[in-house]
Amino acid sequence: MAEFIRSRILSFKYAFQGWGYAMRTQRNVWIHSTIATIVFFVGLWLHLPARDWAVIILTGAMVFAAEFMNTAIEAVVDLATSEHHPLAKIGKDVGAAAVLVAAMAAVLVGLLILGPPLWLKLLPLISNL
Repeated sequence: MAEFIRSRILSFKYAFQGWGYAMRTQRNVWIHSTIATIVFFVGLWLHLPARDWAVIILTGAMVFAAEFMNTAIEAVVDLATSEHHPLAKIGKDVGAAAVLVAAMAAVLVGLLILGPPLWLKLLPLISNL
């Protein structure tokens, strides 16, 4: 039982090391983190209901998961070959496409969830100008 617990703790340690690596080395992770932080504070300001928070959290997690998988694909491809191979390019390009799809979906979800209440909150401020 002690070995099982130790291995689970190590699993979390390795996962956080991977997260740290991505944060240190991947510019897009910083961009996603910045946008996620802004969305978080806007959501707090708008007093979003729990269901909206659930959708936003799942959507953000999807973007980060895609970005982390893309980073892993790139690292494995770079390990496997240093030459410019067409299959290596396909692997990297498709990984990047997965991030793009997730990010575009997140933008649409953000507009659908945050857009209407944000518009209602900003309308009085805009009409006073």
